[in-house]
Amino acid sequence: MNLDRLKAVRVRDHMATRLVLIEAEMEISRATAILIKNDVSGAPVVNTLGQLVGILTERDCIEVALQAEYYGMPGGLVRDVMTPDPESVSPDDNIFELANRLIQKKYRRYPVVEDGELVGLISRRDVMRAFGRLYPQR
Repeated sequence: MNLDRLKAVRVRDHMATRLVLIEAEMEISRATAILIKNDVSGAPVVNTLGQLVGILTERDCIEVALQAEYYGMPGGLVRDVMTPDPESVSPDDNIFELANRLIQKKYRRYPVVEDGELVGLISRRDVMRAFGRLYPQR
């Protein structure tokens, strides 16, 4: 595969567009159940207007459960435990540059935003799948 073709591989070609969305004002126990039911390790959090305001991860939910060990029943709202204002990527970003970001930072997934609107989500697994397609086993 030539270098120009590799540079042309974009996030939009490998991002998920069927998203599990969590609402910021949702109870954390309900949001946790949604993550479990959909077998996802994290999801974008949106406000009442559908705008991206955060990311909720398994780690966030586990922290709430650990606190519940001390304080009692887990509770609270997603907005209080999510990661607010998450870094995002553009659908036109190069998949190799994104792969580098995934290695350099702690994030496992990035929301994909175009013109201020959430249009997808791309994870480490999506990038691995992209590389599998680009470099098929022989």
